[in-house]
Amino acid sequence: MALNGTIASVTDRIIERSRETRDTYLSRMRQAAEEGPRRAHLTCGNQAHAYAAMGEDKDALVAEKAGNIGIVTAYNDMLSAHQPFATYPDLIKSIARKNGGTAQVAGGVPAMCDGVTQGQVGMELSLFSRDVIALAAGVSLSHNTFDAAVYLGVCDKIVPGLVIGAATFGYIPGIFIPAGPMPSGLPNDEKTEVRKKFATGEVGRDELMKAEMASYHSPGTCTFYGTANSNQMLMEFMGLHLPGASFVNPGTEMRDALTAAATKRALEITALGNDYTPVCDILDEKAFVNGLVGLMATGGSTNLVIHIVAMARAAGIQLDLSDLSEISSATPLMARVYPNGLADVNHFHAAGGLSYMIGELRDAGLMHDDVRTVMGQGLDLYAREPKLKNGEITWEDQARESQNEKILRPVSDPFSPEGGLRQLTGNLGRGVIKISAVKSEHHVIEAPVRVFPGQQEVKEAFRAGEFTDDTIVVVRFQGPKANGMPELHGLTPTLSVLLDRGLKVALVTDGRMSGASGKVPAAIHVAPEAAAGGLIAKLQDGDIIRLDAAKGTLEVLTDGVEARAPATPDLSGNGHGVGRELFETFRQTVSSCDAGAAVVV
Repeated sequence: MALNGTIASVTDRIIERSRETRDTYLSRMRQAAEEGPRRAHLTCGNQAHAYAAMGEDKDALVAEKAGNIGIVTAYNDMLSAHQPFATYPDLIKSIARKNGGTAQVAGGVPAMCDGVTQGQVGMELSLFSRDVIALAAGVSLSHNTFDAAVYLGVCDKIVPGLVIGAATFGYIPGIFIPAGPMPSGLPNDEKTEVRKKFATGEVGRDELMKAEMASYHSPGTCTFYGTANSNQMLMEFMGLHLPGASFVNPGTEMRDALTAAATKRALEITALGNDYTPVCDILDEKAFVNGLVGLMATGGSTNLVIHIVAMARAAGIQLDLSDLSEISSATPLMARVYPNGLADVNHFHAAGGLSYMIGELRDAGLMHDDVRTVMGQGLDLYAREPKLKNGEITWEDQARESQNEKILRPVSDPFSPEGGLRQLTGNLGRGVIKISAVKSEHHVIEAPVRVFPGQQEVKEAFRAGEFTDDTIVVVRFQGPKANGMPELHGLTPTLSVLLDRGLKVALVTDGRMSGASGKVPAAIHVAPEAAAGGLIAKLQDGDIIRLDAAKGTLEVLTDGVEARAPATPDLSGNGHGVGRELFETFRQTVSSCDAGAAVVV
């Protein structure tokens, strides 16, 4: 099928907009690649240091005839999604050795858990951790001893940070290896009900803790479709995962076999062989468009709106919010996974998962098929399912029908003709709204605002019974310059209660919501942010805002707002405690969120 006209025109626009920066990037990558295998440029002393601890692999490393894989790992055992990575380096080394190559742990990168820091001061470091991860990946690969890299990471800022690092070393082939989601626990909708009852005082902390522990209960990624699982989708849609790797549970034979196959493939695509596939050739404009299509078709995380812009810039590609919105308008919403539905990612995977979606979208002309992936040219294998036969992975055709149309539907009969995200523009600035989980009757709201400096103050007003009429809650000075742009997910239960009481309510903020943002309409990532002089800094209680998700507009209707002096809150407390002192330079130099909220790109 011919490529969809909107997808084609947006791609062409991105290519033209990015021509200068992309050409500069590729020129640098080609120059680096022409220098040949990295180890050839090390002195004998350099190499001796790098190989001193490598035991039986020393001779192979010195001979320089086989590929050496650098393992960049985000392992820690505080983060459930990353705990399985503890055993991956030994497995990767063993498989590399069996295939004539070698592997070394190049370095570790930090991996913080937004679930732990949600609503806590530590969340103010979360977004900036992405850039720290990119920097740490750069340090890991700077030893110049690797012919390929494998990247072990799953969650919110970790994969975007690793992609930025991989793009910076784009002349090196790289494969992303996931750990998979934990098995299904307490259903997410039941957990959400307990959270709402706790917000209203109907249940105590003991019941809340019981529900949370039953939901987050074992190694693996959280099972809702938030940022972590949106990351995994993105890596598969963009060709940096092995096909079908995203949602296989940890500790299974298939999970280990996929990791082994990824290791073997990493050795096959180095410059030492005949199938050299550097990351820079995979991460092109068409790959990013495919990733955006996947984000819209699955109703993915709003956090990826920020991350994908930063990832693209690391590869010399200039994305704009208008690109995301236009792609969303042409992409059908094919999946209903919590918070957009009742199913979790395990149910989604069982219903057909990403391979079904990629096959459907490609055949409908909604994805570029003429792309390079870690498996070669085109998306054929990504529309098939991995099968384990005699200990080896093969990819086989799957049934071209959904196994559960309450979770996954074909392009011809989607849940919605448009994707889950939409750009908002107006005199208040630019923002984004996730509408895939918001009922259509809540897509438009015009109401007076209540202005708050943070989410704690909103909760206090709620407990005091102050929300009795239709209200647009404005939470400002939550952008990257103000305090690092923490997620405001703690507001979801509170605002959901108001919605359930029949009030029209919405959130407007220059901050972020969680990747699991739910049914409350939320205009987020508003830019310019308050700390950068945005109009949101001039709002006062009682001003009228109209949020129209259908038209994609966000307008202040009250006259004279522009002429006011902006609010000047005391932000001095944002600069210290729980490590915030270390990030002052980040807050001063970070770009706006519509430019990726980036420090290093």
